[in-house]
Amino acid sequence: MSLPSLSGSASPPDTWVDISSTDYAHRRRELMQMMSDLKSMGAEALIDLPSVVVIGGQSAGKSSLVEAVSGINVPRDSGTCTRCPMECTMSSHATSWSCSITLRMGFDSNGRDLPRTTTVPFGRTITNKDEVEIWLRRAQSAILNPNVPSSSFHTKTIEELRNTRNTLKFSRNVVCVSIEDPDATDLSFYDLPGLIQNEEAETVALVKSLAEHYTKKENTIILTTIPMSDDMENQQSMSLARAADPDGKRTIGNYSGVLTKPDTLGAGAINQRRKWVEIIEGRSEDHTLRHGFYCVRLPDDAERTQHLSRAESQRRAAEYFDTTSPWKDVIDRHRFGIPGFVSDVSRLLIQLIEEALPRLREDIDKLLVKCMKEFDALPPPLVNDPQIEVLGRVNAFCDVFKSFVNGSHEDKRLAQRNRALYAIFKRDIRGTAPDFRPFEKPEEYVPLDDTEGKMTLFERDPGVKVMGIYDVSKVIHEAIAWELPNNIPYQAKANLIAQFTKLWVAPSERCLSGINDVLDNVISTLISIHFGRFKVLEGYVGDLIRIQVGVCKAHAQEAVKTALALETTPHYTQNTHYLQTLREKWLARYKTVRNRASQYKAPVHIRQQVTPEAKALRALAEAGFANLGISDLARLLPPDSFQEELVVMADVRAYYHVAYKRIIDHIPLTIEHALHHALAEQLSQSLLTSLLTDVASGPNFSERMNELVSEDASIAQKRALLSSRKQRLSDIRRRLMTFSHST
Repeated sequence: MSLPSLSGSASPPDTWVDISSTDYAHRRRELMQMMSDLKSMGAEALIDLPSVVVIGGQSAGKSSLVEAVSGINVPRDSGTCTRCPMECTMSSHATSWSCSITLRMGFDSNGRDLPRTTTVPFGRTITNKDEVEIWLRRAQSAILNPNVPSSSFHTKTIEELRNTRNTLKFSRNVVCVSIEDPDATDLSFYDLPGLIQNEEAETVALVKSLAEHYTKKENTIILTTIPMSDDMENQQSMSLARAADPDGKRTIGNYSGVLTKPDTLGAGAINQRRKWVEIIEGRSEDHTLRHGFYCVRLPDDAERTQHLSRAESQRRAAEYFDTTSPWKDVIDRHRFGIPGFVSDVSRLLIQLIEEALPRLREDIDKLLVKCMKEFDALPPPLVNDPQIEVLGRVNAFCDVFKSFVNGSHEDKRLAQRNRALYAIFKRDIRGTAPDFRPFEKPEEYVPLDDTEGKMTLFERDPGVKVMGIYDVSKVIHEAIAWELPNNIPYQAKANLIAQFTKLWVAPSERCLSGINDVLDNVISTLISIHFGRFKVLEGYVGDLIRIQVGVCKAHAQEAVKTALALETTPHYTQNTHYLQTLREKWLARYKTVRNRASQYKAPVHIRQQVTPEAKALRALAEAGFANLGISDLARLLPPDSFQEELVVMADVRAYYHVAYKRIIDHIPLTIEHALHHALAEQLSQSLLTSLLTDVASGPNFSERMNELVSEDASIAQKRALLSSRKQRLSDIRRRLMTFSHST
């Protein structure tokens, strides 16, 4: 986008074409009014509204420029006088001059966005230009002291304002000045605090940060004020321009330079003047801005005391540029003086607004959709009676938990995680199997973990001891009491059985602990789902639920202990056929491996592809002795001197397997019934009894129920914020669409 290519004399405004009555002027007024309305709605905090911003360093002539453009006087104390943005809006749609001031409060004391922007009228309508400056001072003090009622500043004198200790050094909130002036050009711009360097580092950073907040926006036209009495390289405002566009891709953004104080260059400053002419004419390679440079002569202090009219100030400036070298020789006269500068900036702003409108509508629509999604995601306000709400949620919780326990809920995590833990429990119990190796030096042989030699345990309980012939013989001899000869003491077998059943305690406890953890996780999730909306209810009912869970956990722990105790004494089974079959297989297994000990040497045992046992069984089958097994062959072996030890090994190993088959089902079923099913059956009655007894015992049942379903403050706050934001976005969208339909 480039500025209109206009040419002409730097003459007073009465020689310019009057466009105030044209269709363009009408549309311009409508666009400016729409921008003003959008800003008052707080749209600037949401979307990138087109705007004009004036920046510059101290002593750059920025205040004089603002005065020349607006026709009002601004405060000019020493140091940094402007401590918040001032938005100046000029409208020519008036028959007489007037000015009104409002405070636009969109940020808190820390500079964070407020939920809603508010516009506060400040004082009466001003009809005397001489009163504007004191009212601007008052308005700025009100901005810098947000905790004090703004009306208390309406009557303060300049001296009182100077002695006021402000709460804030700077503020992002805006003093809005609306000027009705039939002689003005429709325009709106922000005047920012002057860039400073010789102050505390924190103050310098605050001012710079405020300027960067505006200059980083692509829809902002930045007017950087540069005194010609200083070198361009020394201008901090130009540094901001380069920082905003380091690669020059935007030809240093939407920047335009306003050169001030040309009359400070003496006649002898020939090189300086030539350099400035090159910059004004756009011939300087080092200093190029997208919208070029303008040169203005502003009233000095002496002229300000004369209270010159705008027309007289502009006449003197035009006379200066038309008669002074080298300015009088520049062909593009439109680059000199306030009228051409203001006219171009006004046209540029209108063009920028018109081009941005479709994108602004799209941005607002996207924000509105996002806001409505977030709003709809929140739980709706409570509409049920509090008692119905509480009891309904308790019943729903209990029903869902019961379906979790039964496995009928679509979420199967409780059943699936528990099945996994029971599988681990089965593996751990399997790892407690007796490790009998029927040899004199058992550690030199491989384990015998099944009757067929097809399986080896890889995860054996560390409490299992390898036992050979001599180890079992020792157990037998230590158990002998008054038994008759050739009778193996029952106590020997009982002692060996106890060695593996005692190892079942730890896996059972680990299993129960894991099951408890899964239950806690499921319970916490369901509590959050069913009661999380109401934090008081969640905490209260959650405690009641966890108390009942604790009771059932304790019962389950006792039930598991009882189940384990059943395996300690007596050692009994009615599955005698299975026990006898296993005993015979193990006895045959032990006899066979003792007879072929060399094949079972550790670390590996190498088997022939066709074993001798297989050959023997095949030969017997051919001789008519069919359906024989290896255990039958063991009877053909000669008597073993350790026959008693082998019998004990076989009996104990067979009983282990019977008990193992029993315990791996018994413990899981015990846990399921004593913990999950008991909890599911008792929970509803327990909760309702505890809840109603406790609530009814209070002084006010209704108040207590209301308290339980009182909404979490954060949810209520978020709903209010989103509701406010939705209304704000809807108002902004409506204003944008209203303008669209009217044009």
